[in-house]
Amino acid sequence: MPEAPKSDVVTENNKQVLHFIEEVTTNADEIQKKVLAEILTKNAHVEYLQRHGLNGHIDRENFKKIMPAITYEDIQSDITRIANGDKSQILCSQPISEFLTSSGTSGGERKLMPTIEEELARRSQLYSLLMPVMSQFVPDLEKGKGMYFLFIKSEAKTPGGLPARPVLTSYYKSPHFKNRRPDPYTNYTSPNDTILCSDSYQSMYSQMLCGLCQNKEVLRVGAVFASGFIRAIRFLEKHWPLLCHDIRAGTINSQITDLSVREAVMKILKPDKNLADFVEAECSKDSWQGIITRLWPNTKYIDVIVTGTMSQYIPTLDYYSNGLPLVCTMYASSECYFGVNLNPLCKPSEVAYTLIPTMGYFEFLPVLRNNGVTNSISMPKSLNEKEQQELVDLVDVKIGQEYELIVTTYAGLYRYRVGDVLRVAGFKNNAPQFNFICRKNVVLSIDSDKTDEVELQNAVKNAVTHLMPFDAHVTEYTSYADTTTTIPGHYVLYWELNVNGSTPVPPSVFEDCCLTTEESLNSVYRQGRASDKSIGPLEIKIVESGTFDKLMDYAISLGASINQYKTPRCVKFEPIVELLNSKVVSNYFSPKCPKWVPGHKQWNNMN
Repeated sequence: MPEAPKSDVVTENNKQVLHFIEEVTTNADEIQKKVLAEILTKNAHVEYLQRHGLNGHIDRENFKKIMPAITYEDIQSDITRIANGDKSQILCSQPISEFLTSSGTSGGERKLMPTIEEELARRSQLYSLLMPVMSQFVPDLEKGKGMYFLFIKSEAKTPGGLPARPVLTSYYKSPHFKNRRPDPYTNYTSPNDTILCSDSYQSMYSQMLCGLCQNKEVLRVGAVFASGFIRAIRFLEKHWPLLCHDIRAGTINSQITDLSVREAVMKILKPDKNLADFVEAECSKDSWQGIITRLWPNTKYIDVIVTGTMSQYIPTLDYYSNGLPLVCTMYASSECYFGVNLNPLCKPSEVAYTLIPTMGYFEFLPVLRNNGVTNSISMPKSLNEKEQQELVDLVDVKIGQEYELIVTTYAGLYRYRVGDVLRVAGFKNNAPQFNFICRKNVVLSIDSDKTDEVELQNAVKNAVTHLMPFDAHVTEYTSYADTTTTIPGHYVLYWELNVNGSTPVPPSVFEDCCLTTEESLNSVYRQGRASDKSIGPLEIKIVESGTFDKLMDYAISLGASINQYKTPRCVKFEPIVELLNSKVVSNYFSPKCPKWVPGHKQWNNMN
């Protein structure tokens, strides 16, 4: 293998990348116009654009006037035709090379996103921006390795023979990743073969083994989502005796049957009694606080997504890492890769992504939170003419305003509503920087109440303070709008606990948790409980340890990607509800109605 570039070459490359970011953020509007014109010129004769009467126009004004903002349902029949083998130019002039499947846990639907060969280069370009940005804040990263737990999913084929797989599986299996040039920033402890192993146990085991064997070289650790990284640490908690045995003996466990994985690991694994003794001594201790910095002492930060609902994992990550910086580097989805975090060492609550104007054409639909009366996000299913006209361009968004992201891509999506709600935090030159707020329409609702996942997250955060005196923590949770077992229906929260204290948590404390959750929800919910009596008392069900791992295993068995899996904050699918209910060890109801008075909270404070 050729040598990695020398440090002066790395420095020069970093300068070029930072210059590129300056240039595209300064000329954001001109680049956006150019990107749209490029997309429309390439695809002028596709069926979809002709159907809507765009007639070869490539300017922004006609595009906005003629083309509707759409959801997945609007193009589902076109997607189905392509998936079934229709090779005519339906959405894109270039052949659709594969479909990228959505995570399946963001809103519950697995959607097929068309993509083309050239998109891989575009995604690779966004990845290439990350480390030059990071190196401004953390020097000498090129002198060590990254321990990243990366996974693929075995892919499916559509009836027409196109691969259908998660975006990360597509990327890891592509030559852009597999045959990447030597680069100190993509020097990982995990050999490619361990990442490309479709058996998640063998992949995790071999990646963890390689990470331990190279523990002194590791300067950064990570996974895609915070939940995935914590799953890796919990895997280590469970399997460290086997891993230590392999390190001591210089052999790999017989459960690892994939020959290419065994071969790749054996190039790294050598008998090392001292390392085995060290890992065993650390893992045998009662407390796992700071285990990351104990086992990988040179680690400078954890690279994981902790925005949105992933923020609930921050305390656990802080515990395992002794408060290492948590870095969210980029913002991407199956539809399109969007942007990067230019201030990566910021607090997780302040993460803002700068959208890179070359990635696609971006528009924004202003989001209203029910005229300010509640925190619920009001998201129309389809847009009327007035709402269509309200869509604003990238450079015209306003600081502090929330928007739904709408994207036009090179691969055949036109004014597609991604479903993410973003808030404008500021600008880098002329390009806006956005906080990720939530996925739209992932809500609990019994009556006229609507609870979004941010509100639910906040309510749970307030409720769990009652558990602190007992040294108990909620490690995972989800919710369910139960409209069948009680009339009126009621909210159910499923909590998995980690109890370290010796005193059991009394039932009255869990009842207090129920009430605090209700007190933290919006006024429409509290009115339904206290005045209208249209909502029953909230219920918390405590589930046995390991339940949420089984939930993930179930989702993966249905085709979810281990990389993209996020614990759903609201469940509706009956088999999942049955799985959760089968693991309940105790349940508690709110003992009384939450407080509610008519009018706005702020009005009442003024009286």
